[in-house]
Amino acid sequence: MLKNKRAVASGLALIGALSLVASACGSKKKAADTTVAAAPDTTVAAATDTTVPAATDTTVVAAADTTVAAAAAAATTVAAAAATTVAAAGAPTTVAGAAAAAGAGGKVGVILPDSKSSVRWETADRPFLEAAFKEAGVQYDIQNAEGDAAKMQTIADGMIAGGVKVLAIVNLDSDSGAAIEKKAADAGVKTIDYDRLTLKGSASAYVSFDNVKVGQLQGEGLLKCLADKKVNPASIIELHGAPTDNNATLFKQGYQTAIKAAVDSGAIKVVGEEAVPGWDNVKGGQIFEQLLTKAGGKIDGVLAANDGLGGAAIAVLKKNSLQVPVTGQDASVDGLKAVLAGDQCMTVYKAVKVQAAAAAAAAISLLKGEAPDTKGQVVNDGVRDVPAVLATPVAIYKANVKDVIADGYQTKADVCTADLAAACTAAGIA
Repeated sequence: MLKNKRAVASGLALIGALSLVASACGSKKKAADTTVAAAPDTTVAAATDTTVPAATDTTVVAAADTTVAAAAAAATTVAAAAATTVAAAGAPTTVAGAAAAAGAGGKVGVILPDSKSSVRWETADRPFLEAAFKEAGVQYDIQNAEGDAAKMQTIADGMIAGGVKVLAIVNLDSDSGAAIEKKAADAGVKTIDYDRLTLKGSASAYVSFDNVKVGQLQGEGLLKCLADKKVNPASIIELHGAPTDNNATLFKQGYQTAIKAAVDSGAIKVVGEEAVPGWDNVKGGQIFEQLLTKAGGKIDGVLAANDGLGGAAIAVLKKNSLQVPVTGQDASVDGLKAVLAGDQCMTVYKAVKVQAAAAAAAAISLLKGEAPDTKGQVVNDGVRDVPAVLATPVAIYKANVKDVIADGYQTKADVCTADLAAACTAAGIA
């Protein structure tokens, strides 16, 4: 369970403060990946799609009121949301501080999971990580496993053989992730769980967002959107993330807790739910269509675990001439456009530059032989308490899409295409 959770400052002003390390790094232009020879004949079988148990007994406070309207009032906005501070994350607070923090030499390896489940891995995490490492003067090698656990193991073997001193991974499943971390540890390489906790792993630190809170915001968001439409009672479908991803388990824990009072009172009826293997958006659309058919084509809302799955559900709904509130997560370009168009009721913004800066700070500490500064916060991985840095997510609705753009995560040019010009103007996007 989460321990010693610190008080956090509020608002995007602090997200701006969190951005000092990453924003000072200049443009997001990609640096070329360092080519690393892969070690041959190394494979790890991907874990089966068995639901991963939640890594912690994290408590999510559900809305006490059983009405949809009261639960909706709890929905978080950017202006009111809290953000983890740079100091709390253990990240350098100035450019000079970042450079000084790189005292010890060494190379950091990062393995991203794929480029299909969410566009964020290549469009946000990679450039923000590159910027953070460059600013700190740290050598790095960032590669992508493209959804293949065996490929991730091979990349890890190559990075270890190539001399990385710290290895950060976004596991595809906990079993293969734990195997990579064990092999790294045997070679004297420190590891970081980036974004996804590896259950029963051996990482020195876990850098992510409060993922139960992400799910809570999604559940509260759906309640708000249903209340806005005055739909009560409402029939909904839940489209969960990959059963092998512990984050998907935590998202589900968050949103199911958030809507529990409404479900118990009869205001919400879950008429179908299913997990989507590998966060595959094509499979997600197929699964959703089957669930919609089983529900007789009559539903009032969709709790989709991320923007990709939300978009898959929206495509099916449009094919059936339906428009109902749909949730998402990641504040992707497509997700924000769907929110502005009215096809998606909300998404969740996770300031990846904050996460990347915290990961770089943790890696620098490990390169120097020091423990990352997590202010005593830990998350249990099923076996032990892992030092953790957890940033705070923010709910995004049509009215505050502008804040994601103002924060530099997405651009007006990408989001406000010609067909959405009027919607962007109405939403105050300058």
